[in-house]
Amino acid sequence: MHRCLSASLGSVLTLLTIPVLAQTQRLTQTNLEVGTILATDQTPFWLRANQYGIVPLKGPVLRLQANIRSDYRLADSTGYRPKVDWGYAVDGVVNVGVTNQFFLPEAHIKGRLGAFELYVGRRREIVGLVDTLLTTGAYAWSGNALPIPKIQIALPVFTAVPFTKGVISVMGAYNHGWFENNGRIVTDSYLHQKYVYGRLGKPTWRFRLYGGFNHQVVWSGKAPPGVLSPNLSNNGVLPSGIKYYPAVVFGTRGQGDRSDPNVTSFEDNRIGNHLGSLDVAADIDFSGWNLLAYRQFVYDDGSLFYGTNLADGLNGLRLKSHRQPAGEAFFLRQITAEFLYTESQGGDAFVVDDPDQRGRDNYFNQGQFIDGWQYFHHTIGTPFLTPQGEARPSLPNPIGITNNRVSAVHVGMAGLLFNRIEVTSKLSFSQNLGTYGKPFPTQPRQFSGLITAALPTTLFGGTLLNGSLGVDLGGLLPSSVGVYLGLRKTGLLSSRSASDQRSSNVSPRYLQR
Repeated sequence: MHRCLSASLGSVLTLLTIPVLAQTQRLTQTNLEVGTILATDQTPFWLRANQYGIVPLKGPVLRLQANIRSDYRLADSTGYRPKVDWGYAVDGVVNVGVTNQFFLPEAHIKGRLGAFELYVGRRREIVGLVDTLLTTGAYAWSGNALPIPKIQIALPVFTAVPFTKGVISVMGAYNHGWFENNGRIVTDSYLHQKYVYGRLGKPTWRFRLYGGFNHQVVWSGKAPPGVLSPNLSNNGVLPSGIKYYPAVVFGTRGQGDRSDPNVTSFEDNRIGNHLGSLDVAADIDFSGWNLLAYRQFVYDDGSLFYGTNLADGLNGLRLKSHRQPAGEAFFLRQITAEFLYTESQGGDAFVVDDPDQRGRDNYFNQGQFIDGWQYFHHTIGTPFLTPQGEARPSLPNPIGITNNRVSAVHVGMAGLLFNRIEVTSKLSFSQNLGTYGKPFPTQPRQFSGLITAALPTTLFGGTLLNGSLGVDLGGLLPSSVGVYLGLRKTGLLSSRSASDQRSSNVSPRYLQR
C-alpha cells in the first residue's frame, strides 16, 4: 500500500513539472481589392481625404490594392504570449487611368520586447486623442497623406505605470523620418516626431481622463540658389548636422551663433518648423454606450504659449454603442460630431517683442520650409487645411498650404442596415478664409458629403462589395459628384508554434482544464 502511494505521488510530481508547450498562434491576413473611381470633376473631398494619400485628385481610375499583414502572436490557453515577437505588413496600390500611380502606403517590419515596440518603414497611423473612425482627422497627423518612412520606438498602447495598480497608464513614441525629394522645393529634409499621452483611470472604470501632446519638426534640407533669402539660409542650405539635433528635439531658442555659417538670424527663433497639439480627453461608460469628449489645442508658433490662439483647435464628441446588433432594421454603432476652428492664429499682427501680438501663425506654413506641412502633395494634418492645387483655380493659390484659416462643422455616423449592410456617412460644412498673407476675397463656404455601404457576398468564395458616393458643393472646391465601387477578398492564415517551452510547477487547477 505504501509503495503504491509513493509510486502514484511520484507520477503526479513528474506530471506537474514537465515542460509545457505554449501553443501560441500567429495570424496573417491578406486582402485583395479591385475597384474604380469615377467623378464629374475633381475627386470629391471625402472620397480621397484621410485615405493615406492613395486616392488621386483626378479620375477616372482603376485601382488594384493588395496587402499582407502578420501581427504578433496571440496568447495561448494559459494567457501566456511571448515577450519577444515580431510582425510585418506590406500594402501595394496601383492606380491606372487619368492618373497613373504606384504606392506602398505600408511596408514595415516591427518587433516587440515586452511593452516596447520598434518598427522601421511606412505605417498607417493617426496621432492624437481623437476618434479614429469618423473624425475629420487629428490636427497634426491625420492619415491624410502617404505615411512617411520612419524608425520608431514606442509604447504603442496604454501601459500601466509601476506601483499605480493600473490607475495611471502611459503611451508614447519617439522617431526619426525622411521626407521625399520628388516634387519638393526644399529637399533632403528630416522628420522628428514624438508624442506622450497619459490616462488616469483603469480600463474597467466607468470614467477615465486623458492628456498629452505631440510634437513634429521638419528640419534640415536645401533649396535651389535664390529661392530662400539670405536671412533664411546659407545659400539655400539649412542646418543639417547632428549638433543641431538637441535644438530640434527640445525646441530651444537662441540658436543664432554668428560664428556658425549655417545658422542665420531666422534660427534665433528655432531650428526647423515645429508644430503639433496639446490634447485632453475624457470618456465615460453608461447604459451600453461610451461617450468620448476631446479637445486638441493647436501650436505652430508662440501663440499658444502666450494664450493668444486659444480659440483655435479641434473639438469632438463621440458616442459609441457597446451593444451587439439584435436584428433591428437599423443599428447605430457610432456617431461623431466635431468642430474645427483655425481662424485666429493669434491675430493678424506679429510683433516678436509683444506677447499679445505674436500672431500670424500661418498654420502648416513656414518661411524656410516653403513646401508646407505636406507629403507627396497631401496635407499631413487635418485635410481641411488645403494644399496648393486642390482649391478652385480662381482662388489665390500660393506655394504650400493655401487655406489655413478655417471653421468646419462635421458629423459622422456608422451603423448596420438590415443586420447585414455596414453603412457610414460623413457630412461637413466649412467656411474658408485662405491665409492672412493671401486671404480669399469671397470667404467661400463648402459642403462635402459621403455615404458608403459594404455588403458581404458569396462571390469567389466570399467577398465584400463596397460602394461610396461623394459630393462637393460650394466655393472652395470644384463642384463634383463621384463614386467608388470595389470588391474585396480577405484571407486569414494562422500558424501555431510549440517552440516556447516553459518548465514550471503547474497547478492541479491547470491540469483539470
